[in-house]
Amino acid sequence: MRADTGFYLADVLTACRRHEAGFSIGARMIGRMRATIAAVDESQWTPVPYFEPGAAVTELGWRVFDQHRRPGQSWRGHGTWVRLIVRRTPTPPAIRARRAAAGQLELFPGYDYHPFITDQPGDPVELDRFHRAHAEVELAIRDLKHGLALGHLPSKRFGANQAWLVLQTLAHNLGRWSARLAGLAATPRQTIKTLRRRYLHIAARLTRHARRHRLHLPAHWPWARALIAGLHRLRALPGPAG
Repeated sequence: MRADTGFYLADVLTACRRHEAGFSIGARMIGRMRATIAAVDESQWTPVPYFEPGAAVTELGWRVFDQHRRPGQSWRGHGTWVRLIVRRTPTPPAIRARRAAAGQLELFPGYDYHPFITDQPGDPVELDRFHRAHAEVELAIRDLKHGLALGHLPSKRFGANQAWLVLQTLAHNLGRWSARLAGLAATPRQTIKTLRRRYLHIAARLTRHARRHRLHLPAHWPWARALIAGLHRLRALPGPAG
């Protein structure tokens, strides 16, 4: 189970243990965790490849939720040792200047910290990369809300909303896969909204001549060549086996 800090709860860890499920959950920097991270020596930080230069990872032993445990209380996630892995990234100068202008004192000058707890074996650098991958679902949710029609469900009936959700998700997957296979997605994070604006909402004209269909695109459409190349790629894909 990979999750953000909203799932940093003793009940969640209890459920994971009960069902023998591993976990990787973002930790809230509260209480003694701040002081513990602040005391980490510089030599204990391992540089990691990240889209922001200067990122690094370290690992600490951590007794989770120990501050909430009462004498004689059963396990329920309290007081258990887990791996606490922390990634730090340099704070952008613009954000630091904005914080200073607002009179906000920084506990960790120059860095932002992103801790998570896990019970998984392996190298901290690889576990950090594994944990960060859970955030990709947020991009899909954003795409479904703003690129399709899941900002609001249309009905008061559960069955109708369920069908709406399935249809929108199918449309999202078809759009993303078509763009990826056709080479139309400039980046993996390119949104459905962008794909629709560039390639689907084209004021084109379809004609038929000599028993062949012809697609007439606007002469000055900036993505016309990319669309034609993408159509050729899709047509060249092999059909389903069998």
